Order: sequence, then C-alpha cells, then structure tokens
Amino acid sequence: MKLLFIADGRSPIALNWIQYFVDQGHEVHLASLYPCQPDLQLASLTIIPVAFSGAVEQGSVVSGRGSLKSRLTRAIATPAVRTWLRHQFVPRSLPNAATELQSLIAHLQPDLIHAMRIPYEGMLAALALSEVEEPSLLVSVWGNDFTLHAPATLRLARLTKLALQRADALHTDCQRDLDLAGKLGFAANKPGVVLPGAGGIQMDVFYPGPHPRPLSLKGEGGIIINPRGLRAYVRSDTFFEAVPRVLARHPGVKFICPSMQNQPEAESWASRLGAGESLSLLPRLSRVQMADAYRQAQIVLSITEHDGTPNTLLEALACGCFPIVGDIPSLREWIRDGENGFLVDSGDPHALAEAIGTALLDPELRARAREINMQMIVERAEYGAVMAQAERFYQEFV
Repeated sequence: MKLLFIADGRSPIALNWIQYFVDQGHEVHLASLYPCQPDLQLASLTIIPVAFSGAVEQGSVVSGRGSLKSRLTRAIATPAVRTWLRHQFVPRSLPNAATELQSLIAHLQPDLIHAMRIPYEGMLAALALSEVEEPSLLVSVWGNDFTLHAPATLRLARLTKLALQRADALHTDCQRDLDLAGKLGFAANKPGVVLPGAGGIQMDVFYPGPHPRPLSLKGEGGIIINPRGLRAYVRSDTFFEAVPRVLARHPGVKFICPSMQNQPEAESWASRLGAGESLSLLPRLSRVQMADAYRQAQIVLSITEHDGTPNTLLEALACGCFPIVGDIPSLREWIRDGENGFLVDSGDPHALAEAIGTALLDPELRARAREINMQMIVERAEYGAVMAQAERFYQEFV
C-alpha cells in the first residue's frame, strides 16, 4: 500500500506506529506539522508548518518571528497557557497548510491517508479533503482530543466535527472515545477499531525482572515514578502536594519524575516542598532508560483529568509496576480498583498519598496485580499482535 501519514514526526507514539508499516515494506510517506528528522526509511518526508511549529521549508530553517514567539512561549508559559495559545492560533493557520497538503496529496496519490490525532492533523486533513471523496481518510483519536481540545473553543468544536464527518474510518485508543465519536458526528456505519495509540508494547524492551541498569536509582523505601511530565491535563499539583504526605510516613521513598528537569513549574514545586533527594526531577529519558526506570520502581502514577490509554502506563505495567491512576472512564477500561491497581480522584492529594502508602505496605497486592497486568498486556497490547491487526484493518478498509 502507498500510505501517507499526517503526524507529529517528533512523536515516539506516532513513529512507533509508522515504523511497523515501513518494516512491512509498504510505501510510507510522512507529512509532519513540526520539524523532524525521524530515523525511518521513508519514501518521502514533508514539513507542513502551522502556527507555533517553527518550521518553514522542510524543517531546515526556522522563521524569525514565529520561532521567537515559540521559544518565548516554551520558556515562560505554563502547560495550560501553552495549550491555550495553540487553541487560539493553530486553527487559524490550518487553511493555508491545507492548501499545501492538497498539493502533496495530488502529487502522491496515496491509497490511504492516516491522520494521527484530531488536533491538528485530523483537522488539517479534513480541510484538505473537504471537497473530494478520495483518497480514504483514517483518523486516530488520542487521549484528550474530545474531552480537552474539542470543547475548548467554538472553532475547535467545529473542526473536530468536520474531521469526524470527513473521516472514512476511526482508530481510538479506548472504547470511550469510539463511543464519544458517534455523539460528535462520526457515522455509525463507518468502521472503527480500538487499539493502543503507539501500536502496543514491544516486550523485548519493556519487561519485568532484573536487567543490567544503564540508570541507577536509589530508594531504600521504594521508588515511585511519575512519567507524565508537565501537561495541561496532568494534575501535577495533586502529585506534588501528595509527595510530603507520603514522605511523612515513608521517609525512605524516592519519587522520580522524567521530563521535569529544567522545567520552571516543576522546579518551583520541588523548591517549595523541600523534599531534597527524595524527589528527583530527571531529563527526558530514552525508551531503554524508561524501561529500566520502570523495572526499578514499585509504583507508577498517572494522575490526569483527561486521558485515553497512556502509553507510559502500558509500558510501566509491562515492567511490573503497580498503577495508581486518575479515576476516569478510559482508565477504568484497564484498571479495576483494588485488584490490579488503584483509581483515585485526580484532584485529591490526600487520596493519592493514602493509595501510595497502601500499595507500599502491601507487596502481596502488588504481586497479584503484576500477574494480572502482565497477562492483560500480552492479550491486549503486545506490539506485534496489535500492529498485525492494524495492518489488516488498513487492508480491509482500502
């Protein structure tokens, strides 16, 4: 098949999915809204810049005014402010980008276009294809496309519905989003599939047990990992407020936070808490380093208000971590409270601290959960099986 992916070419989630089709010998083209140089054997790579992407031609040059605005925004704004700015300005840049995408589609004549999330790739594809029926368009829905982004502004609501109406098929990472799509305009007679967003877990990388450690972490009372970073939909306030409550009862515990190093908001929290070496803000880690960190941790946290199926959560489960997550519909599809993890109110630091303490003191609960979660990953999220199903879906759809 000749496939055109519209995706963020920097995203490990998108690249993990795309890699499979490259490896299977399909002719794979990528249109990225952001400058990137992915390590993939692509048939072609095209950068189609939008507001705040900082790209002009093929990602090799950065525009002066847009780049300065983007850098300043990243430097001084909180995740919520950055998200608000994108909500306001990126949709306004989509019509010009759609013209460029139309030209690319006319040149490539792909068998299938796959837009990997609705804002803003699915919206862009829908605008570019609004007046034609071919080629077919498959749209992926990622965790918070419907619950955070779609209701943010009237323009985003309209563009979300346009994407769903133009989509010929839908891929979601949770059943909740497939159900919501129908309420937002996706026709019931069109095909849909529920599969992990990154294509599942590569179990030669993410697995439990001892391993030569490229990353050595020390926590005599246990290690708790928060892999979600700083995002508008992650309740970092709840997490940080829970830290001293846990340390008061379990002083030997260590919290590790990948992708929070040199982040002003995280550093401010860490300074106010005075947790010292008990709270470690780490840089962005490679997949191998993340897997090793999960293997050393006892508990993984995912405290969010909006989410689908987080890839970081599945990776942590595959490595044997006990999950404590926000009590939201999408995560109830994976976690049964008190059986294979804990569900907590994402706005309640006391409840989070209590759940962490209970899990730390109950190794038998963690062991039982580990067995359940490993079986669940094998059955529902193993990369080879998931992507083979995705490929069959493509072929039947085309």
